[in-house]
Amino acid sequence: MGSKDYKSLDCITTADIAALGIPDENADELRRQLAGIVQNCGAGTPQTWHNIAKLLLTPELPFSFHQMMYYGCYKYYGPDPPAWSPDPGDANLTNVGKLLENHGKEFLGSKYVDPITSFLDFQEFSVKNPEVYWKTLFDKMNISFSVPPVCILREDPTHPGGHWLPRATTNPANNCLSLNSERTLEDIAVIWRDEGGDELPINKMTLKELRKSVWLVAHAIETLKLEKGSAIAIDMPMDVNSVVIYLAIVLAGYVVVSIADSFAPDEISARLKISNAKAIFTQDLIIRGDRKLPLYSRVVDAQSPMAIVIPTRGSSFSRMLRDIDISWQSFLERAYVSKEVEFVAVEQTTEAFTIFFSHQGLLMPRTKRSGFGRLSVRGYGWEPKAIPWNVATPFKAAADAWCHMDIRKGDIVGWPTNLGWMMGPWLVYASLLNGASIALYNGSPLVLALPSLCRFMLFTRYDLQTVEHEPYFKASHDARVTMLGVIPSIVRAWKSADATATYDWSAIRCFASTGEASNADEYLWLMGRARYKPVIEYCGGTEIGGGFVTGSLLQHQSLAAFSTPAMGCSLFILGADGFPIPQNGPGIGELALGPQMFGASSTLLNADHHDIYFKGMPVWNGKVLRRHGDVFERTSRGYYRAHGRADDTMNLGVSSVEIERICNSVDAGVLETAAVGVPPAGGGPERLVIAVVFKNPDKPITDLSNLSASFNSALQKKLNPLFKVSEIVPLPSLPRTATNKVMRRVLRQQFSQGDQNSKL
Repeated sequence: MGSKDYKSLDCITTADIAALGIPDENADELRRQLAGIVQNCGAGTPQTWHNIAKLLLTPELPFSFHQMMYYGCYKYYGPDPPAWSPDPGDANLTNVGKLLENHGKEFLGSKYVDPITSFLDFQEFSVKNPEVYWKTLFDKMNISFSVPPVCILREDPTHPGGHWLPRATTNPANNCLSLNSERTLEDIAVIWRDEGGDELPINKMTLKELRKSVWLVAHAIETLKLEKGSAIAIDMPMDVNSVVIYLAIVLAGYVVVSIADSFAPDEISARLKISNAKAIFTQDLIIRGDRKLPLYSRVVDAQSPMAIVIPTRGSSFSRMLRDIDISWQSFLERAYVSKEVEFVAVEQTTEAFTIFFSHQGLLMPRTKRSGFGRLSVRGYGWEPKAIPWNVATPFKAAADAWCHMDIRKGDIVGWPTNLGWMMGPWLVYASLLNGASIALYNGSPLVLALPSLCRFMLFTRYDLQTVEHEPYFKASHDARVTMLGVIPSIVRAWKSADATATYDWSAIRCFASTGEASNADEYLWLMGRARYKPVIEYCGGTEIGGGFVTGSLLQHQSLAAFSTPAMGCSLFILGADGFPIPQNGPGIGELALGPQMFGASSTLLNADHHDIYFKGMPVWNGKVLRRHGDVFERTSRGYYRAHGRADDTMNLGVSSVEIERICNSVDAGVLETAAVGVPPAGGGPERLVIAVVFKNPDKPITDLSNLSASFNSALQKKLNPLFKVSEIVPLPSLPRTATNKVMRRVLRQQFSQGDQNSKL
């Protein structure tokens, strides 16, 4: 239902309200209060909705009443109605608000009015004046350099992204652990609860305790005698141990290879080989309720290098460790002589990096070495795109949080994620570099969230509707989380189960959402659970190190929409001619980015960075634009909305071709397949649909459910245990270009429209 299906607020009666299940006496009082708001503000203005959300609506009232108020208020408003509006007094107290109150006239001159009015001018200033902007932010965030940069950005005509922080040396992990005027040793750094301990007090680790734990692990890593700069992998759930290990690897001057704990052995193996990892930290089992999910055994099957293995509970393991592997306890005992001794951070130049892997794949030659040492190509396969984060990237992540989510000292930041996806390290840096606390829950909701944080991807064999969500809410409530990150799939499940009903989320200052296309109605429900705190939409990528388009607490926020380019970023929508349309005008097309973004990737480990991101892109004001690949719309009111990929890439974590290769070999009756990600009409994660052409069209496989089960079994075994085929569509042939390339984009468009077989 939309606004057209609801009455205007000035037409709503007591009987209409009572029909929603609200007692007559309460309905009459609500109608009386509503009439007063309408009399003062009108029947359909943003101020009307602001007052209704603030004065009338509570989480205890039926959501149907919230819908009646919101959609009734904006019945005649048109597109992009604001679901949240900034209060001038509160705006002046935000990080950016205080910065502008102190420096607005200095930065913007006579254009400066106030933080709300001048926000977009300040965003533009951040793009055009990187030297001033980033120096100011480093000062506000207490970022320190052992050797300061000679400048913030050095332009280079041969390097479109420029060179950031030239000659500087620093260590992001050391910055996370350092004391400053805003932070003491007794500040809480990590708050967590493990599944099964829901009635126990929340666990807390002070900054002092975190420093000692990280130092101990860093000293123990040194005993492994690895060459400095070697790659060390982590394949673990997001818990306090993995956070400590992650920081210790960075502190000690090694390269972190982040691997999601949901991956199958082949996917783990690919990442270990590309990164040339010399060791890996992992866990014996992942326990979720009464399920024991193997992790160490998958690492062994991936033929990993030396593994440091943490027992899941207690000190015993479910299987014998390999001779080359070390138990967690034995590993720590190597450094007990250095216990509580400060580890001196290894300061690194901005070229040093941490490795992440994109959800997008790269078509690479499969090679075989002959007896004479020659390499010959044996076909082609897909590899995950290996994207290095450099030393500057963590500061980009933290700056996004400081500017857009307003994260600061005293905040408690929770986001269900994993170190194998970008948002895991983002959570660590965004919290600790801003003096906030990380909130973790090591339980079912995190496992279900993991894959979707790789943009627009949730093909899970677990049913979100059947998960016990209450422990997660209790942990968030008990921890008094102030900034809660979400993904739309989880919000949908929470709403369906009314899972938040008994918990008080009044401590939340804002939500943030990434990973999938949001649904307006579900996010209206989410905001209502916290008495209409804003949702900051956040879209970016591993190669960006954060977001390129997002929201702000200094702007009106519309449901399921982005209100601003991220600070330091410029957006361009390409028209039919391949060149940018006017930046401030409405339009839809492929999105391109300004090339000079602080923290963005400048190299790839297994591909040519320039070919992937810059080759063939238009030039604007003398600078070649950076390719992103999504279709975006800029609306008439200046909001941005995402419309999926502009190419045949599927947001799955591996390529369409790799999925098809596996499906083609499942059944002898299958001639060929095409894997397509189909977005649902109401937003949310794409469904994996497989188009199948049979070898004998006259005798096709009629039991598609068995074929679907076979596809699922093969994909979960060989690629990712969370993949799920949503539907199989038999076709007489696949649509192809004149050069015989499969047009998956055509299939996706037609599948998205429904009634697939008749349309094809």
